[in-house]
Amino acid sequence: MENLIRPLIQKNDTKILLIVLDGIGGLPVNGKTELEAANIPNLNSLARESACGLHIPVSHGITPGSGPGHLGLFGYNPIEHQMGRGVLEALGLGLEVRKTDVAVRCNYATFKNGIIVDRRAGRIPTEKNKDLTERLQKKINKIGRVQVIFSAGMEHRFAVLFRFPTPLKPDSAMITDTDPQKEGMKPLILRPLSKKAAGVSKVAEKLLVLAKDILKKEEKANYILMRGFSSMPHMPAFEESFGLKSLAIATYPMYRGLARLVGMDTPVIEGEVKDEIGFLEKKYNGYDFFFLHIKKIDSYGEDGNFEGKVREIEKFDRLLPDILNLKPDVLILTGDHSTPSLLRSHSWHPVPVLIKSPYVLGGLCSTFTERECTKGELGMFPTVNLMPLALAHSLRLKKFGA
Repeated sequence: MENLIRPLIQKNDTKILLIVLDGIGGLPVNGKTELEAANIPNLNSLARESACGLHIPVSHGITPGSGPGHLGLFGYNPIEHQMGRGVLEALGLGLEVRKTDVAVRCNYATFKNGIIVDRRAGRIPTEKNKDLTERLQKKINKIGRVQVIFSAGMEHRFAVLFRFPTPLKPDSAMITDTDPQKEGMKPLILRPLSKKAAGVSKVAEKLLVLAKDILKKEEKANYILMRGFSSMPHMPAFEESFGLKSLAIATYPMYRGLARLVGMDTPVIEGEVKDEIGFLEKKYNGYDFFFLHIKKIDSYGEDGNFEGKVREIEKFDRLLPDILNLKPDVLILTGDHSTPSLLRSHSWHPVPVLIKSPYVLGGLCSTFTERECTKGELGMFPTVNLMPLALAHSLRLKKFGA
């Protein structure tokens, strides 16, 4: 897609705003999805004057992780550009990831009687996370010849870098996760999936043993789960691919990591959604493209909390007028994937999307919901096609061919 788009790019002064309501899509509970149950007059009004549709992050029936979901939104084919979450988490936390490194995304968890009773350690406060991560770093800074670098994230999340003395082969990070993805199960066993990964796996196993001993007196965060072993991939720069100077506004590190991976500016942002919008307002004149990430909708979906997800959608709806006051030339509002509270996880279902610009038909959808978006002019399309649509609606693409 990048090779087709690049020769057609033309510059102008338009502003493109991509708002990602993480995990927005849902499934009916008592007859209604979370979007259908929510009181969202501003979103519904926006849908009536926008082009609506549904996008498919990877392929029909494939449940995407956050990485593939966002890369598709940024215009990169997620099948061609695959990576683990470890690198994304590490980049988002501001760590420098080198060719000698393997990055891992970790959770603090609650371990009891041989099983994981809480994969997220009760979503411990971020300050508690920082204290625990500092303790681990003080007691574990090297395993053999390998430097170990910790970085605390938000709530229960943190990242670990294993820094080896020499550059690693691409398959050195091919190691299975220890996170069983469900409570009430034993942690999974680390397994190297290539010969080159065996040495990295041994270092990770040693870390698990050491960390368990250090955390053993903790009531909740007494264990760590590891997933997303990965090394640094090569990605074409976003500005080079699409001709847009871009800014990412996200409070959660992993999403900053995704944006940083493709070369977006990724300042550290803290606070609530209103703080993100305030930052957008301050920086609005300095960029062509803005990625604004809203997380908590997805969190409630993963917790199976239908009412909580509805409330978070409604909270965003009340703040939407502040964003509309900026009058972006192209406004795209969607999610990176669906997270139905019915399933308590990401799902394979298509994701509702709207595009507001002067160049849409509009008037085909009365509300911003999954079922209404099936009636929209965009139809159902691969997520990777969203960036070309954004560029077209901002008049940033020349005609193809004679």
